[in-house]
Amino acid sequence: MNEQDISNAVKAVLEGMNANGSHHAQGHVCKCKKNKMTLDKANSLIDKVKAKAETMGLNVVIAVADAAGRPVAVQSMDGAYIASFDIALNKSFTSASLKMSTAKLAELSQPGKELYGIQFTNEGKIVIFGGGEVLEADGKIIGALGVSGGSAKEDTELAAYGKEAFKEVLACL
Repeated sequence: MNEQDISNAVKAVLEGMNANGSHHAQGHVCKCKKNKMTLDKANSLIDKVKAKAETMGLNVVIAVADAAGRPVAVQSMDGAYIASFDIALNKSFTSASLKMSTAKLAELSQPGKELYGIQFTNEGKIVIFGGGEVLEADGKIIGALGVSGGSAKEDTELAAYGKEAFKEVLACL
């Protein structure tokens, strides 16, 4: 199948959906980014979290993922730990994939709790300490934030700040 064949197949499926009562206008493919994580949203959020980290005297790595846990943007502040890059990415993945903060997951994954051992799943990408938060638009999870480079308490505080700051980002874009 070449690109033209694929394009024609997709067009046929969309037309079939429209003929079967889809609410979209004929031929419409939704390009609305209101409830999607975009690079602009991710970078705007990262700028806010970086500014807050600077006031705290921290050099961190900040990662923003989409709703599927895929990275949209990652930035390392000068002087951030090398290991913080993967940790921040994994915190954003963890929060997106489990739809909860990594601080909450820390509680649920203690010995004797229902998610004990979860950090050994997903090829070790699950993080069970603070610094990851889900990001929502109109009550729907559209991504996640991961922060690494401070103490667990500092990362948790920065991520919680980022979650709140994301509301401002949505209002501006």
